[in-house]
Amino acid sequence: MRKVTLTLFSLTLALSIITAAGVHRSSADDLTAARRMSQAGPEEQMLAKQTGKWDVVASIWPSPGAQPIVSRGLIAERKMVGPILQETMQPEPGSRTAAFTRLDYLNFDRVEGRWKYVSMDTRFPVSIMPARSFGPAVDGKINVQFEPQGFVGFGSEVEGRFMVSDMAISSSDADHMLKEQHVMMANGTGESWLFVRYEYTRH
Repeated sequence: MRKVTLTLFSLTLALSIITAAGVHRSSADDLTAARRMSQAGPEEQMLAKQTGKWDVVASIWPSPGAQPIVSRGLIAERKMVGPILQETMQPEPGSRTAAFTRLDYLNFDRVEGRWKYVSMDTRFPVSIMPARSFGPAVDGKINVQFEPQGFVGFGSEVEGRFMVSDMAISSSDADHMLKEQHVMMANGTGESWLFVRYEYTRH
């Protein structure tokens, strides 16, 4: 009986050691994957090169074929927050442009293999605007699609129409960047147009 008891004890101990080793190995693998996905890849390295101050010209087209409303004397400050590029845009001191703050964040989700973007702008009564791409950049251009968003309009009455929009982010060289947003209003026409353009030049 004692021999049987010792044998059962030995088997139980062996199984416990094997199970513990398996759990430890699984946890180590999970940490390794998380650590690997957290390391800076080519996308984060590209974003890091865009930090610093940029001069910006912003143009807004209120409707298709309308003359753009152009704002000059804007400054965008960019910095990395971990793997995320944060941008804060404001009129430079002494600018004739009315005071506002525009924030946006850009990040490449390495696990999902696509870009994530979000913007906030105090010039309009709009909420936080999240967007995402379908995959990686194509020919150096990042294309993201926003969630449908209610838009107040430019007239004296609240239009309250939903709009769908995208954002194309591109760069011709290390000192110039471009963001272009096209929109389509929920007004039955199905017409889209260039709504906003931000032209960046390194400060």
